[in-house]
Amino acid sequence: MSEEKNKNEEMKLNEELDITVTHEYSDSDIQVLDGLEAVRKRPGMYIASTSVKGLHHLVWEIVDNGIDEAMAGYATTIKVIVDKDNVITVEDDGRGMPTGINEKTGKSTIETIFTVLHAGGKFGGGAYKVSGGLHGVGASVVNALSEWLDVSVYHDGKEYYVKFVNGGNVVEPLKMIGSCDSAKHGSKVRFKADPTIFTETTIYEHDTLRDRLRQLAFLNKGIRLEFFDEREEEEKKKHYVFQFAGGLKEYVQYLNKNRTSIHEDVIYSEGHENGIQVEVACQYNDGYNPNVYTFCNNINTVEGGTHEEGFRLALNRVINKYARDNNFLKEKDDNLTSDDCKEGITAIISVKHPDPQYEGQTKTKLGNTEVRKTVSSIFGAQLERFLMENPDQAKIIIEKASLASQARMAAKKAREATRRKSALEISALPGKLKDCLSKDASISEIYIVEGNSAGGSAQKGRDSHFQAILPLRGKILNVEKARQHRIFENAEIRSMITAFGCGILDEIDVSKLRYHKIVIMTDADVDGAHIRTLLLTFFYRYLRPVLEGGYIYIAQPPLYKVQKGQAVRYAYTDKQLEEIKAEMGDRIAIQRYKGLGEMDAEQLWETTMNPENRTLIRVNIGDAEAADQNFSMLMGEEVEPRKNFIVENAHFVENLDI
Repeated sequence: MSEEKNKNEEMKLNEELDITVTHEYSDSDIQVLDGLEAVRKRPGMYIASTSVKGLHHLVWEIVDNGIDEAMAGYATTIKVIVDKDNVITVEDDGRGMPTGINEKTGKSTIETIFTVLHAGGKFGGGAYKVSGGLHGVGASVVNALSEWLDVSVYHDGKEYYVKFVNGGNVVEPLKMIGSCDSAKHGSKVRFKADPTIFTETTIYEHDTLRDRLRQLAFLNKGIRLEFFDEREEEEKKKHYVFQFAGGLKEYVQYLNKNRTSIHEDVIYSEGHENGIQVEVACQYNDGYNPNVYTFCNNINTVEGGTHEEGFRLALNRVINKYARDNNFLKEKDDNLTSDDCKEGITAIISVKHPDPQYEGQTKTKLGNTEVRKTVSSIFGAQLERFLMENPDQAKIIIEKASLASQARMAAKKAREATRRKSALEISALPGKLKDCLSKDASISEIYIVEGNSAGGSAQKGRDSHFQAILPLRGKILNVEKARQHRIFENAEIRSMITAFGCGILDEIDVSKLRYHKIVIMTDADVDGAHIRTLLLTFFYRYLRPVLEGGYIYIAQPPLYKVQKGQAVRYAYTDKQLEEIKAEMGDRIAIQRYKGLGEMDAEQLWETTMNPENRTLIRVNIGDAEAADQNFSMLMGEEVEPRKNFIVENAHFVENLDI
């Protein structure tokens, strides 16, 4: 009976999904997509997505070509311009793309570069020794996904020009359109993203463009990158020039600007072996979280890889050797662990490799095994030399690692108490979790609520089938300023860890997460904003995969209740309040909600918890580097950066309760 039921259900599902194929599979079913048609048909295969991230990917593909020219020693300046119509211009002063006829295609080389996939100067090892994009698809993909694109090339006193429209169709072949200064050389590419491909948006983000160009300037010392934002609505500074003679040393200092460094000098090393260039810079601060960023050929390898492994091996080996040779560690003492040695370090690891191999198509993890030994050897030798030549700074570093070791042992004991032995422990939680009935994590939600009064309203107003409530008492610990053992001993944090059920830090298993929506629901006032920031800091530092997975949300309770007779409306912003007032006319009563506790259970459900009416904001990390800096600035020990932030952003504040 059960088998028959399963068959019927399967047949019904197939009918609903319409996945049954009645058509015969024949030669005519095989499609051949010509030229750039394949890119337009499946853009996600080439730029990951057609969202705002994919839109910016177009810029980086062209900028990377200029960077490659600079890395080869031929360009010194790259300019990026975004005009009021969101047209992008990228110009470099390199050699200029070749303007002759390509013997394989019979077309001009420039037309070949921009219309033929896997055509470029990065395969034979002659034009470029190392390159960010080794697949030769960058320029042609940008062309394919643009409404129009034109190319100007300058060399030998001549200017050449070609234009493409509608996804890569050449208007007319490359031609010389005039003369230029004999000293002028380089390439200029202008393009407008195709709105039929990028349906979400074709508007570039000022901060995203600026920050990536700054990063590229740090990674390629001496190269000048200029950014012009000419859009009328842009209120920020229009023109930036990024050029850093110190390269990675200045990058580390920039990342540590909101932290307190514990030793004066940035530890810097560089070298090359077997064609692999290695550059490492690091410095310790008084914080507890390591911040290690890795790059290969200017690509941010966010998942690390063999270059990070080589750095970690060398750091651990050299620090332990120095500690034993100088009696910081006795014979009976255990070695410092890799985590002990990394506590509070800010490090940049950059390698330039002629043939990088990445794990996965997104280039987020470097896989070349030879890189591990190369980085370990070069960085290890120069770190050892730094410690020997700077004994005072070396002592500070070893003492920090030793304190980290002691704290790790204390944290291990406290951490054991957070591990969930059985579901029965839920009832004993000090946070008074009111769990939901459903055990299906995909539909289950947990509301992290500020205070018992709001928790009571939320508990009464919720749908207990899929909504759980966890009230917090007061403000949780600021994890940015506390060592791990204090964090694991904190009752509110332990309540959350146990309730979520997925572990923390290196023990996280997102598949065990008991709720696929973790909703922060705090009052719309200063205290509520502070609690929200404390929670987000905890999630970022200790539950980052949960945050990256898109499981964290912020509830948006209404600010006002507007009533006229029996008619009730809710306003979530001041602008919305004005619109409602205009619609409802005179003799209305307006109630300003100071906190969630002022709403009864029915109101809270209707405005903030009912999936049909509520507004939830999903939290994402975006640029991890910027997020890390913001958390350090807002929640760290340094007062001055936080004060400057408040002064600069005070005019944006609305609904401030004083």
